[in-house]
Amino acid sequence: MPPPRPPLAGRLSRLSPVAWAAGAAAALGAVAVLDPAAPGRYPRCPVPALTGLHCPGCGGLRCVTALADADLGAALGANALAVAILAALLSFLALRLALAPFGRPLPTPPPRSVAWALGGAALVFTVLRNLPVGAALAP
Repeated sequence: MPPPRPPLAGRLSRLSPVAWAAGAAAALGAVAVLDPAAPGRYPRCPVPALTGLHCPGCGGLRCVTALADADLGAALGANALAVAILAALLSFLALRLALAPFGRPLPTPPPRSVAWALGGAALVFTVLRNLPVGAALAP
């Protein structure tokens, strides 16, 4: 009987940092080519269509497209939370790429308190962008 396969999270964490970078570059290229502002390219987001409110992801595709065009101002205007999350992910990927040639262990996952803090930040961002005081955060 073959040994049991590790869980998906374990298999994904062993992927080469170069594979992660290549996947991120391919996704960025696809979003850069398929402009989300063009009508009919992507389906409408159901959250604002049904509720009239902006979810934390509203403007995310426009944000990534603006980043692909090196327009940080437009990216922040579309979705500032997505810019912050992408910056954190790119920092982690750069750390993985820097440590991989030396065979150093990768950083351990952050504690649960970080996940709760990120969730809280997303909740505050969502509430603020739907209030008049946070209108600048709306896409």
